[in-house]
Amino acid sequence: MSKSEFQLNLRHRPRRNRKSAAIRSMLAETRLHPSQFVLPIFVREGENIREPIGSMPGVYRLSIDQVLRVAKEAVDVGICAVILFPVIRVDLKDNQATEAINKNGLLPRAIAALKHALPELVVMADVALDPYNSDGHDGLVQGEAVDNDSTVHLLCQQALMQAASGVDIVAPSDMMDGRIGAIRTALDAHGFTQVSILSYCAKYASGYYGPFREALASAPRFGDKKSYQMDPANRREAVRELLLDEAEGADILMVKPALAYLDVIHQLKRQAKVPIAAYQVSGEYSMVMAAGEKGWLDADRVMFENLLAIRRAGADLIFTYWALTAAQKL
Repeated sequence: MSKSEFQLNLRHRPRRNRKSAAIRSMLAETRLHPSQFVLPIFVREGENIREPIGSMPGVYRLSIDQVLRVAKEAVDVGICAVILFPVIRVDLKDNQATEAINKNGLLPRAIAALKHALPELVVMADVALDPYNSDGHDGLVQGEAVDNDSTVHLLCQQALMQAASGVDIVAPSDMMDGRIGAIRTALDAHGFTQVSILSYCAKYASGYYGPFREALASAPRFGDKKSYQMDPANRREAVRELLLDEAEGADILMVKPALAYLDVIHQLKRQAKVPIAAYQVSGEYSMVMAAGEKGWLDADRVMFENLLAIRRAGADLIFTYWALTAAQKL
């Protein structure tokens, strides 16, 4: 029998479902939409400032007026939410992180400006002490250890300050024990019952955070964060954190980083009763951008492949520095 005469007797030919772009689009199991993205924004003091971050091509430290411009671009392409991270001047940092609760500080002014200019935009804010702490840790340091309970007390005050500024969602990223319940109690007691809590439920002690720490100049001055961030070897521990944070009143749960922890995203999605978010962190972004700049891969193609993987694993929301780029191209 010649090659031209040969034909398999197949009832099932899966390639039929891949034979054209229209059919592939029609049958796609996982979809991306701009409303699933949260855009992280680094805000700093000054006016008309758009300061490049060396290790994060295409990402900037922005003054509040520039934050408003970028946030308007996000709304225009269908992005519903941003999260703010403040770049605090060195002279304002101390070992008690007092600037974290300054009601006239950079972050509350940025929150108020965004809610005034774009009331329909969901504004989230980071609740943690590392941007304000001269020690660079997410909590208050006593001796050479981060003290859990005194840190939670200050985080509650920080969350209340953000709520009073108009934030829609507070996002505790510190990984202290009991902080979700304490923040929920504090918010409710002061009348902020409609302010949501997005908990960094499973935040791992990861090597992928380097560019972010450059962006905020927030690397720890000594030691590391392994006594409060999770061990990358553990998945069941993430389930324990999920159950505790759900019970304490979290409205959304976060896994961070994303790509190296797709199994954790999938596990938590199966067990959670609330939405699951994933943070595609600075290192994940910067690796692809650097390889793209060198021509080693197609950065846009890999961007979408990564975002689809995170969605396929089960994330309802993706925090990503590609939010604007991806939304514009979708």
